[in-house]
Amino acid sequence: MIITIGGPPGSGTTTISKMIAKKYGLKHVCAGFIFREMAKKMNMDLSEFSKYAEEHPEIDRKIDAMQVEIAKEGNVVLEGRLTAWILKKHNIEPTLSIWLKAPPMVRCERISKREKKDMEKTLSEMIEREKSEKKRYKEIYDIDLEDLSIYHLVIDTSRWDVEGVFNIICKCIDSLKKE
Repeated sequence: MIITIGGPPGSGTTTISKMIAKKYGLKHVCAGFIFREMAKKMNMDLSEFSKYAEEHPEIDRKIDAMQVEIAKEGNVVLEGRLTAWILKKHNIEPTLSIWLKAPPMVRCERISKREKKDMEKTLSEMIEREKSEKKRYKEIYDIDLEDLSIYHLVIDTSRWDVEGVFNIICKCIDSLKKE
């Protein structure tokens, strides 16, 4: 089983990915964690590293290659904004591709609480990060993140609590397992 979960920062991808991985006994791999670790190794914050990655497409390509290899092994929840697109480009069909979304201010509030930062700073960093990612993804891959047509399931996580979103996804997974 290969499940991809993508969405913008603060939409709940990590929380849900971990819950799904635990419930179904799957490995969890997060492209964002890999990106953060790379930033840390270069002594840069996320904003600086995103700008650096704009000039160094090998950063994104390295993360992508890692995800493709992991997907080939199966039994994994792959979390990342581009994961479903990357697998598609490598002719790997996920069992289920999910996109989580939420309005910007809802996401900003979640990030602000999680990172214990003020809302204004969080909002400006979030906007800057998303702008950088949009630019990189379009230039490197010709992918428009607003095109959700490749996802089997799109959920607005502001409409349900974490358990509600988790239950919706579990219903979908369970029905796929019966097929």
